[in-house]
Amino acid sequence: MGATSTVYAQEADGVSTAPDSIPDIRAEKHRLKFQKRNWFIVPIPVSNPTTDTGLVLAGAYFHPQTETQKQVQPPSVTGAAGYYSSNDSAAFGVAHQAYWSENKWRFGGVIAHVDLKLGLTTPIGAGTESIDWLVEGELFAAIISRKIAGKWYAGVLARYLDIGQAFGVALPSGDFNTGAETVSAGVGLKVERDSRDKPTNSYSGSIFELTGLSNGDTFGSDDSYTSYTASFRSYHRIAAPVVLAWEVQGCHRSGESPLWDACLVDLRGFSAIEYLGRSSASAQVEARWQFLRKWGGVVFAGGGRYDNAFSDIRENDLIPSYGIGLRYQVLESQRINMRLDYARSGGNDAIYLAVGEAF
Repeated sequence: MGATSTVYAQEADGVSTAPDSIPDIRAEKHRLKFQKRNWFIVPIPVSNPTTDTGLVLAGAYFHPQTETQKQVQPPSVTGAAGYYSSNDSAAFGVAHQAYWSENKWRFGGVIAHVDLKLGLTTPIGAGTESIDWLVEGELFAAIISRKIAGKWYAGVLARYLDIGQAFGVALPSGDFNTGAETVSAGVGLKVERDSRDKPTNSYSGSIFELTGLSNGDTFGSDDSYTSYTASFRSYHRIAAPVVLAWEVQGCHRSGESPLWDACLVDLRGFSAIEYLGRSSASAQVEARWQFLRKWGGVVFAGGGRYDNAFSDIRENDLIPSYGIGLRYQVLESQRINMRLDYARSGGNDAIYLAVGEAF
């Protein structure tokens, strides 16, 4: 589960259409996994500076395939996950990913409920203060896409969010909607090119994603605004045990969007909602070294900027991010790692525990 409402909203902008976006772990032996035929359940520990320490309990059902289908497309899968953290944040969701016609067509959909207790950094008087930000509601997102040429896919997506929010003190809204309850609904387009060798932990290849989403009263939205997101990630195996990975990404909101759907600076070293703006951009690079069969280490660095109509905390300044991490491979066939990262950003630092790479 994502850490904040903004993360949920932006992930829902483009439900994943990448092959193997949900890894097939049925043949993998693991002591924490409960499995019966095509069903499995697995616990996933999580820790981050946004919602503290928590646990995800995830389960999935892999739909049967013919031998011919196994050769040309990933298995379709239906999954569910629940999340609870030490700061009493909780979420639950159900998702479905389907492939057919020799992987020419893909469908992804998710429906979820979130109940998040967050700390929002905002100007108060002459300084800044962290105030309570309670976010609760439901979301639905779906995308259907088709291969258009080679590794290129194009899709149509729809998104609906009904989110209520409350703040510890009265806040000026600026260019954001800070109302108690807001419906955001829209449709859009997504274009993607994915050449990664294994999406769960890539050693080579790249992925490009571009999404545009129009929210308006025609679709039942309380606010009229447009969301744009773009990202490019590239992976290079520069030696047998070393992979160099880098990414650039950008986000923009035109019009008055809800605060929980603002752009964020997606780097490590601070809370995910530390910098909320109408536009943001970031870049980071990570060197990954697998020094033993199951153990590895990483070093990373990056920076970001944002334009924020909500608060002017470090607006237009370069926001640094750098740190180190340790990896332990929990699912060898899928290259899925448990990661422990220590990150710094200016005077802030943070520790992350999660399954899967940061990007």
